[in-house]
Amino acid sequence: MSDRAVQRDAVVVDGESLVPEDVVAVARYDARVELDDDARERMQESRERVESVVESGEPVYGVNTGFGHLVETHIDEEDIEQLQTNLVRSHSAGAGRELTREEVRSMMLTRVNTLAKGYSGIRPSVVDHLVTMLNEGVHPVVRSRGSLGASGDLAPLAHMALVLIGGGEAIVDGERLSGEEALATADLEPVTLASKEGLALINGTQLTVGLASLFVVDAEEILDAADAAGALTTEVTMGTTANCDPKIHEARPHPGQKESAAAIRRLTDGSTVLESHKDCERVQDAYSIRCLPQVHGAVKDAVSHLREAVEVELNSATDNPLVFEAGSVDERAPGTDVAAVVSAGNFHGEPLALRLDYAAGALTDLAAISERRADRMLNPEVQEEYLPPFLTEHSGLRSGYMIAQYTAAALLNECRSFGRPSIDSTPVSGGQEDHVSMSGQSALNARLVAENVATIVGVELLCGSQAAEFLDEGLELGDGTGAVRDEVRAVVPPLDEDRPLDEELETVADLVRFGAIRAAAESALD
Repeated sequence: MSDRAVQRDAVVVDGESLVPEDVVAVARYDARVELDDDARERMQESRERVESVVESGEPVYGVNTGFGHLVETHIDEEDIEQLQTNLVRSHSAGAGRELTREEVRSMMLTRVNTLAKGYSGIRPSVVDHLVTMLNEGVHPVVRSRGSLGASGDLAPLAHMALVLIGGGEAIVDGERLSGEEALATADLEPVTLASKEGLALINGTQLTVGLASLFVVDAEEILDAADAAGALTTEVTMGTTANCDPKIHEARPHPGQKESAAAIRRLTDGSTVLESHKDCERVQDAYSIRCLPQVHGAVKDAVSHLREAVEVELNSATDNPLVFEAGSVDERAPGTDVAAVVSAGNFHGEPLALRLDYAAGALTDLAAISERRADRMLNPEVQEEYLPPFLTEHSGLRSGYMIAQYTAAALLNECRSFGRPSIDSTPVSGGQEDHVSMSGQSALNARLVAENVATIVGVELLCGSQAAEFLDEGLELGDGTGAVRDEVRAVVPPLDEDRPLDEELETVADLVRFGAIRAAAESALD
């Protein structure tokens, strides 16, 4: 387990060093955003290159041509600014639910960072507007559906950019305002977009990578909490931690597997519950306990694989076209003696989409094994003799945690229903954009999976904490599992009588997702 504290005062954006924890700090905890001076210089140099192209009159995609299927349409110089405004307006065509506050902020921050790399040809003053909006709490109203993940997340980013030019709507201190009114609350005037700037604002993967950053951090917290829940379940079901012996995992040294096995050993260190039955006649535990390191570890490796891609994408130029110094790229690239403008495909979200689907599927399997462990504590057909059915005295008269497991099963079913958006592709723009990634949908699905799995792991923690109430007097949980049980008990009392459980499920899910379970265990163990 590691320290993933993400609450910090400020995040400096330089186009090179942003990590998922920075995104969470800004998106969820309102850390202040500062723009690096070197990044500002790079953007200014890139802007000067774009202006040289405009002055030359040479046709260059995104500067003085139409977009998509209309790439062959030349735009007169006097219409270039209107072209960029029209682009933002026309692409603001999203649908579905509105993005949450933290989802919008994650997209804004990651867009600032990719622009800061200096390949997009946008004026630093426009990026300053986005930074001020983040720091002053001006949050564009953005529809969640509409992205195909190529040419990036066009529709959601267009809704964000629409507020910059005084259009659309934004939320400020909980109040819904017009774009122009919202900007005024931050002492900002609407931006008049110059050549290429509309395209620079909307072409890229920032919805996808913003949401993926939130997912990675949340998934890692869920994984640590799942290790703790599994360790607690192992104890209260009179299981063994012999399956976590280092020798076993050195013989099959997958990194995540070794990590989870070590975590279970640490969490249960000092447990007299485990010692109380070490000479019992049980030969093997059920797979959901015996194979915990192998399953949890495989999920950790999947999330780690996604993190690698997210950290690269956060600090990548995903615009199209990209603007380079003349002579530094293929000589066939259009441009001038100071600039070369290259149309390519860095906006394509497939590097994230495939791994998002993989990681979301892996997290779903974490939920599946957690739900099975909860059932072993509740189910009178398989639970330990010392446990009452559904973990309640007077079962029959009372239902205890019976329906909590129903909820876990329902959420698990929803996770399994999402499919794999990344393997679908619907051609658009008259066939010009004939293979897309659907990475935005992959990211939205992954967010829902994380929310559901946090609740499912929370159900296991509730059941484990309740089962511990029935242990023989004098038996003590492990140092880590005892601390985790106490963390749960600080917000949820023992279930002595039937009561509504909905708010308790949400409360414990938040302990899982936002790091309280991990922090409780670490505090006890360190």
